[in-house]
Order: sequence, then C-alpha cells, then structure tokens
Amino acid sequence: MSYVVTGATGPLGRGVVESLLECGIDPAEIVATGRSVEKLVDLAERGVRAERLDFDDVPEAVDWLGADDVLLLVSGSEVGRRVPQHQAVVDLAVRSGVRRLVYTSAPKADDTTLAVAPEHAATEALIRASGLPFTFLRNGWYTENYLPAFEQARAAGVVVTSAGDGRVASAPRSDYAEAAAVVLSSDGHEGAVYELFGDVAWSFADLAAVFADVLGREVALQSLSAEDHRAALLGAGLDEGTAGFLVALDQNIADGLLGLTTGDLSGLLGRPTVPLKDTVSSWA
Repeated sequence: MSYVVTGATGPLGRGVVESLLECGIDPAEIVATGRSVEKLVDLAERGVRAERLDFDDVPEAVDWLGADDVLLLVSGSEVGRRVPQHQAVVDLAVRSGVRRLVYTSAPKADDTTLAVAPEHAATEALIRASGLPFTFLRNGWYTENYLPAFEQARAAGVVVTSAGDGRVASAPRSDYAEAAAVVLSSDGHEGAVYELFGDVAWSFADLAAVFADVLGREVALQSLSAEDHRAALLGAGLDEGTAGFLVALDQNIADGLLGLTTGDLSGLLGRPTVPLKDTVSSWA
C-alpha cells in the first residue's frame, strides 16, 4: 500500500508529505509526485518515492499507483484549466483501481457563490461519477493568503479591504496539510465531506490589530466600497481580471462564506487550529 500525493512540489502537497513522515509513515510507502520532479530530490533522499506527474500530460498507466493505494489529488493551480486536468488524474485513478481518492476542494463547493468554487464543484461531480471511493477536503482560507496584506501593513501601515464586517475562519496551510495526512493514513473517511476552517473567525479589524501588535506600529483599517477597492487595485498595477477576482473574494467574505467555524479541521487534528497571531508572528 502507498500514499500517493499529487502537487508535492507545491506548499500544500509538500506539507502533506512532511506530515505523513512526521506521523510515522514509512517513507517507502509514500509517493510524492509533481511536474518538476527535480524539486522532490530532497524527499527522495529521505526514502520517499518521487515521480513526475504533469496534469497536462497524464499517462495511460504508471507503476506507482495501484489497487491498494490511497491517492490525494491536490487541486491544480491553473484557474480555468483545472477541470480537464483533474479529470485526467481521476481517469488514471480509475484505471489503476485505487482504494480511495481524496480531493482538496472548496467550502460548500456544490452550494455556494464563492468565486473559487465552480471548478471544485465540477471536480467533485466527476469524482462521484467515477465510482471511486472518495473523501472531499473542502479547505477554507489559508492564513498565508494574508502575507501580502501583512507586508503592505509593514510598509504603509494600512490594511485595505472591501469585506466590511465579514469574517474569515482561517488556519495555516500546515493545519490543512496535517488534516489531509490524517485522512490519508487512517480509516473511516470513505464518503466523508469535511468543511475545514479555523476555530476562530476574525474580522479585518482583528487582522489589523494583530498586524499592529506583531509589527509594533500603528496599522489602520481602510474599509472601501467594492468599486473603490477595484479602482485602488487597478491603480496599483493589477490587471482587470485579478482586481475583479480579489474584490469578488472580499464580497464573498462580506457575505459570510469564509467565516464558518465547523470544528471539522480541529476534529481531524485532535487539537485546536493554530491561532491567527501565531502564524502572523512567524512572518515578522
């Protein structure tokens, strides 16, 4: 039996591999895959099997995926191309007859207006249609998503948002990676759909206060309308698509879509999620 992780060259996939190792899984039972296999050399030196897997060029068959294996499909990063890429990996999993397929999805993927959800909903549907045993990890927001905001606060003493009083129940990426490792390496998760969020939903006023505390300087909260936020982002040099996407996400937050505190993440971890300030302090 092997635990096969796609996207192991990225921060989440790499974190899952590290978490599997930390929980005592034999390195020889872990297969780390990615497009740039040279980025996996250090894992290979620790006994992990490293294999190339390009979502745009998935082979018909591989010798590192089989009927006894559990496969983690870490969602691709190329927005607009993810559904066919994911389909190719699911098809490989079907041909290989994997024991279970675990997929990193988005909150309430099949019942939400969240801007990032449509491709995840489509992927969940095709996984269900495949007939494979599955587990969906509907990951909420990573605290690391706000590292650019922290750097802006460091440089200019301001946090800019159009999310209003909306809240974000974030957790660090490492918490999500550890939860994925738990789901991969333990029984009882077949057919489960986990809504994964941090234990505490914070506001942007809270975020600015944490930034100020960590930086030791005043950090103001600048709350804009969606229109003014979009204009500010365009003025900062972002393209129309990116500016519109970021504003749409803030509106999702304002609508309460990322402030859920379900307890699923801490339940899988067997401990509380890492607090916002702990992660922010590591950036200082």
